[in-house]
Amino acid sequence: MILNDTAADEQLAMIQQSAHEFAEQYIRPYVMDWDERQYFPADLFRQLGEYGFMGVLVPEQYGGSWLDYQTYITIIDEIAQVCGSIGLSLAAHNSLCTNHILMFGNEAQKAKYLPKLASGQWLGAWGLTETGTGSDAGGMSTTAMQDGDHWILNGSKNFITHAISGDVVVVIVRTGEKGDSHAMTAFVVEKGTPGFTSGKKENKMGMRASETACLFFDNCRVPAANILGEVGEGFIQSLKVLDGGRISIAALSLGIAKGAYKAAIAYSKEREQFGRPISQFQAIAFKLADMATKIEAAELLIRKAGHLKDSGQKCTKFSAMAKYYASEVCVEVANESLQIHGGYGYTKDYPAEKYYRDAKLCTIGEGTSEIQKVVISRLLLEE
Repeated sequence: MILNDTAADEQLAMIQQSAHEFAEQYIRPYVMDWDERQYFPADLFRQLGEYGFMGVLVPEQYGGSWLDYQTYITIIDEIAQVCGSIGLSLAAHNSLCTNHILMFGNEAQKAKYLPKLASGQWLGAWGLTETGTGSDAGGMSTTAMQDGDHWILNGSKNFITHAISGDVVVVIVRTGEKGDSHAMTAFVVEKGTPGFTSGKKENKMGMRASETACLFFDNCRVPAANILGEVGEGFIQSLKVLDGGRISIAALSLGIAKGAYKAAIAYSKEREQFGRPISQFQAIAFKLADMATKIEAAELLIRKAGHLKDSGQKCTKFSAMAKYYASEVCVEVANESLQIHGGYGYTKDYPAEKYYRDAKLCTIGEGTSEIQKVVISRLLLEE
């Protein structure tokens, strides 16, 4: 559906309000409980599916909402303002697993998997990182060997969102010589496949309500029909998937930064020292000014990356810029929010400490800040 500018603005505002109300009603009352218990609220994602938030980018023919990246950014932003963990899981489901199948699956694969993922009936995971290969994904050790009309997978993946609760995973494994970017292939593997198991949940500093664990493949037989695209295309596919994934993490960073900023504003207005609110002191007011300015700048960069993605233009440079800048701003804003809260910010009675703990992952996941600078600088030098 093509909407005029006014209709598009109205639709965006309506969806933003819907995401905001969902977060306030179904997430905020439980944020600290989930965080303390490291509880992954799987049922919540079925509710998110009912709102159309689990298949934001999926066409209607596959049960999705078929919305654009600008709307997707808005949804992740609103959810992450309340809880970074839920924002992270929502982003990983949409932009990695679901989007990989959408971008590179054949018609049969799309018809089989996308309706379940878009409805929230199934939860998706995506596996690229390994214990010994984080930034060096090309050096992965997990392999797949062909055996007739099946492939035998052996190895493991590390730091995988929804590794335990996910119903289906898109996993990228080596089908040729190590280090060859054309020797990796993407497979869809369903939960319950013999030889496919998961490890224990990671005990993390932040994002504790988002499930993270290892995936293990021990002579796991996967049909050749589960290959996405062609054999040897997995790494190239991953780079294209990560263009959208980086926009997701940038939006996640934006939401956490906004949440931390709003908490700081509210606290600075009610906390009094020397007979007046601390917001009236220049030291605090200038912090708030810096926070607000950097958040606005980050959002503009994210929106540009989203525009390029929506219009079919190459967005690698700007998605890397958006992810790099927004994640670093997120950490800075969360840090300043805690500082403004003073001693209370160091306690769990106020939200500042959770934003502070959640923020750091944004500079690490889906490519560290250092890797983003590698991507950006290479592209600049090629221009």
